[in-house]
Amino acid sequence: MILETPAQRRALLDRSKTVAMVGASANPLRPSYTVFSYLRTQGRFEVTPINPTIASIDGVPAYPSLAAYAAERGAPDIVDVFRRPSEVLELAREAIASGAKSIWFQYGVINQEAIDLADAAGLDVVVDRCIKVESARFNGGLATNGLNSGLISSRRPSTRTG
Repeated sequence: MILETPAQRRALLDRSKTVAMVGASANPLRPSYTVFSYLRTQGRFEVTPINPTIASIDGVPAYPSLAAYAAERGAPDIVDVFRRPSEVLELAREAIASGAKSIWFQYGVINQEAIDLADAAGLDVVVDRCIKVESARFNGGLATNGLNSGLISSRRPSTRTG
């Protein structure tokens, strides 16, 4: 099912424990590193990099493929995708074969054939959204000025003690 509403995406994040991040980078200047690092430090998910060109990121061992990850660790709850749209059809097939429950296509990763394939196979599909942004949004980590206020609300926090 294609998850289009915030409530659907929140439910996916709430029920998920493992994230296999395909295309994760060890370069701190890359968005895939920032997302990997953020999700790891939040403590909600066990995040594993999937990248054949690196051995690890920040001490977390990387797997060369989603199939290698699944063979050793089982199916991930979420396959988070940082790849070119032209490369994700085969990745969608690999996610389905691995038994993944969902696939999350990051901003700009739009390949309709891959989306349709994953949807038809019964995976939950998130398209053109950032898992970091959505996770922060649902857990009070975003504010209108981009800083972490720790709370999403139109009310000012109480300054009273006791």
